[in-house]
Amino acid sequence: MGHTVRIAVLTAVLMTAGTAGCAGTQTTQRAPVPAVAQPSPTQQFNDTDVQFLQQMIVHHQQALMMARMAAQMAADAQVKQLAVEIGQEQAPEIEQMSTWLRQWGKPVPSMGPGMAMPSVSPPMGRGMMPSMGPMPDMGRMQNMTGEQFDRMFLQMMIAHHEGAVAMAKAEIAGGVNPAVKQLAAKIQASQTAQIAQMRQMLGATPSPTS
Repeated sequence: MGHTVRIAVLTAVLMTAGTAGCAGTQTTQRAPVPAVAQPSPTQQFNDTDVQFLQQMIVHHQQALMMARMAAQMAADAQVKQLAVEIGQEQAPEIEQMSTWLRQWGKPVPSMGPGMAMPSVSPPMGRGMMPSMGPMPDMGRMQNMTGEQFDRMFLQMMIAHHEGAVAMAKAEIAGGVNPAVKQLAAKIQASQTAQIAQMRQMLGATPSPTS
């Protein structure tokens, strides 16, 4: 019996030591350190960012008007498809740019019934963003049909895209908001590719004088 008692006592001592060791290990564990919250990138912007968004919204709205006309009136299936792609690409971008401006408390421009250029208040500083150029002549397009319409659409949209590319480059160079600069880079890449596509299509479109 004495031998049995000694075994039981030794077992109890070992169990107690093991429990204490586990408790010691648990008390040394540290709670995970929470990640440091980063400031929202949408709150970092300058006048170049604001002016780019305001002008590009109007610029995109002009392109959508042209694209809708081409989707209905173009004779070439490729021109029609390009018009659809332009609409699908630029309409969501207008929504995104408008959201950013509202978040910043800045005016969101919109095109009037006569496609007049909206006024932006307060005005941005001069020389920060290239001019959008003259308004596309929608009346001339409406009076054309067939291959003549296709050719005019491609010519006008090439010039229009070139204006957007210039604006995007100015935003990349002078803006500070990461999300806006990323959108500008996307617009530059996409519309540069579309310019090359339209030039190729234009070369395949017979001239009215040929």
